[in-house]
Amino acid sequence: SYLLIDRIISAAEIGNVQAIHPGYGFLAENAHFAEVCRECSIEFIGPPHVAMENLGDKVSARKIAAEARVNLVPGSDGLVTDEKTALEVAAKIGYPVLIKATAGGGGKGMRVAMNEISLKSGFSAARQEADKAFKNPGVYLEKYIERPRHVEVQILADQHGNCVHLWERDCSTQRKHQKLIEESPAPNLPKSVREDICKSAVRLVKTCGYYNAGTVEFIVDKDHQFYFIEVNARIQVEHPVTEMVTGVDLIKEQIRVAAGEPLSVKQRNIRTQGAAIEVRINAEDPENDYRGCPGKITKLRVPGGLGVRFDSHVHEGYTISPYYDSMIGKLIIHRPTREEAIACLSKALDEFVIEGVKTTIPLAQRVLSHSAFKEGKMDTTFLERTF
Repeated sequence: SYLLIDRIISAAEIGNVQAIHPGYGFLAENAHFAEVCRECSIEFIGPPHVAMENLGDKVSARKIAAEARVNLVPGSDGLVTDEKTALEVAAKIGYPVLIKATAGGGGKGMRVAMNEISLKSGFSAARQEADKAFKNPGVYLEKYIERPRHVEVQILADQHGNCVHLWERDCSTQRKHQKLIEESPAPNLPKSVREDICKSAVRLVKTCGYYNAGTVEFIVDKDHQFYFIEVNARIQVEHPVTEMVTGVDLIKEQIRVAAGEPLSVKQRNIRTQGAAIEVRINAEDPENDYRGCPGKITKLRVPGGLGVRFDSHVHEGYTISPYYDSMIGKLIIHRPTREEAIACLSKALDEFVIEGVKTTIPLAQRVLSHSAFKEGKMDTTFLERTF
């Protein structure tokens, strides 16, 4: 029902709705939905549909990034439509390679190929998965950067030509290409790299006529060289991390931009204070390949206090559906230092009570206590290698 555009528009017109905020799921990055909203005189609180189309297609996004002089992972010039071409591209850029769906997201339509044999099997599997998930079988190839960090930059742009970044988030602690823990600022990132990666993000979105909130994602290798991955043309799940360290209300700014107003913040005034860490609490069983655990929440006690934030839609008695995302909520901690944030988050998770469904809380507690996490030495394979 959340994907039925005609019914959503009908309900909005009956309710005399002036604007729709799509959130961060379902139709949030659907350019057609954004276009239909505006054609019906309903403001879509997000980017223009043309920018969404251009950035939503990964091959097109790579071309935009190249035009903006943003570092790209070596890869195919466009879509790879057959196995023979895939083998030729892989031989040119060298193994391992990453097969990626051009319309992909959330790890779907993505395969790592270490050699010709795994490329042949992974190529057809990625195309089939992409076609099933996105109704688009298109894939392209990139050089696979081993054990990278995942660092993303939050941007805001208005319809008057103003564009700012709100610094970076580290989202390296993830499983199955989906994030579990996010934080800002990114630990152990040199100041010069931090500044360059943020400037690159602004340059990219300015190139394609983008406005409203967005996130430019990068991978960072062991030598601190960063490469563009993609743009998420929407607000991110982890946006509270940025709000906590900058004091900027991103949703408020989104609404201002959609109303045609200029940004209320200027780049020179955006500073990060302290450290914020977010844990996604999912109704999943990490001991059983993260299998979803739908069911009724029979007891819920949420921690609170200064610098503690919990964003959620659930309540005691709420039933977790097997048909939607398994996320129960996000627990965010803000403290003067990263060490204090980790300690406070660990304590908050100890105090968190949820009964009736299995969750990822025990896993998060183990991650926070691990020496590699405490030292900020995570990469995107850390979780799967260690736990």
